[in-house]
Amino acid sequence: MARRYWLMKTEPDVYSIDDLERDGTTFWDGVRNYQARNFMRDEMRPGDGVLFYHSNADPPGVAGLAEVVRPGYPDPTARDPASDYYDPKATDADPRWYMVDIRFVEKFPALVPLAVLRETPGLEAMLVNRKSRLSVQPVTPAEFEIVARLGRRRVG
Repeated sequence: MARRYWLMKTEPDVYSIDDLERDGTTFWDGVRNYQARNFMRDEMRPGDGVLFYHSNADPPGVAGLAEVVRPGYPDPTARDPASDYYDPKATDADPRWYMVDIRFVEKFPALVPLAVLRETPGLEAMLVNRKSRLSVQPVTPAEFEIVARLGRRRVG
């Protein structure tokens, strides 16, 4: 199966690219959108590339790169009544919510702001440029490469 590419959003005050760099790998739990869940459960595979996006930041943008290292598996926070992500409808037979594991690949010298993504040729169709609030979204191989090039050459 061909490698796929994704943009995954996180709030940097909750979990940032610096946290991922420190940890090396992490699980991507707490996603409670069915379309994002379906991407993680059905489509994300080890080796897939990830644009690590800081949302609710000033400015928002891509902070670096990661890679999927574990395919979708049930998110245990859905079954934990003490969790902010608890879902009383989740069961062992129907876990409802899934997550993946990712690993750190690269931190960009400077964030690639959303404003730059919006003005860059070749990125017009990216979901993030269409005001999509989806926390996990597919990107094309070409979009991934354009953003990676932008990130590697940004100095601030």
